[in-house]
Amino acid sequence: MANTILVGAQWGDEGKGKIIDVLTAEADLIVRSGGGNNAGHTVLIGEQKYILHLIPSGILRPGKVCVIGNGVVVDPISLVEEMNGLQKLGVKIDGNLFVSETAHLVLPYHRMLDAQREILKGKNKIGTTKRGIGPAYGDKAARTGIRVLDLVNPLRFKQLLKSKIKENNEVLKAFGAKPMSFAKVHAEYRAAGDQIRPFVTNTVVLLHEAMRKGKNLLFEGAQGTFLDIDHGTYPFVTS
Repeated sequence: MANTILVGAQWGDEGKGKIIDVLTAEADLIVRSGGGNNAGHTVLIGEQKYILHLIPSGILRPGKVCVIGNGVVVDPISLVEEMNGLQKLGVKIDGNLFVSETAHLVLPYHRMLDAQREILKGKNKIGTTKRGIGPAYGDKAARTGIRVLDLVNPLRFKQLLKSKIKENNEVLKAFGAKPMSFAKVHAEYRAAGDQIRPFVTNTVVLLHEAMRKGKNLLFEGAQGTFLDIDHGTYPFVTS
């Protein structure tokens, strides 16, 4: 199978974006398989700068299919902003971008918990980006996460979000932080869900069908080996 996986050999920032761009020329599908919007590539084409966090940089090449896989944690607001920003710059996003239905969501309480835990650590803080990536993966492992397929199901999303906000507001109060408004969060994320819905699919089936057709798949690794939660410089690693 013609699958290529690119990961950093150190702590990230090894210039993976440049190599990804070279390899993308030969790839049919480019896949983000892990991480969240703490990662990203800045791409310069002529005088135009493109800043990408969740969407693979292959989106800038005609004829390429980009996939945000089930191992990624997706902040819907960030993803919609990225999509809108690319479209304003004339980048086509129609039939060439797919989002896994089983990817977990990053929600406001994840970011707030991330920030509060860093404050509590004081001088021993990890240096997280405070984008809620770790707490989102924590919910995934605890089997209490909310996924993309929940986001695009209005009734189910409302029920799950109400329960999670109630639970996390108690935790935030214990930290001395302000509680969240369910109504505000629900309205913002439901609107984002409506925009994301046309791109949502079963990406496992999508990728296996592509492999059976002999397509070349390129998997973008986020960060690097020494940031791996098992093999890295724990606890100073990514989630």
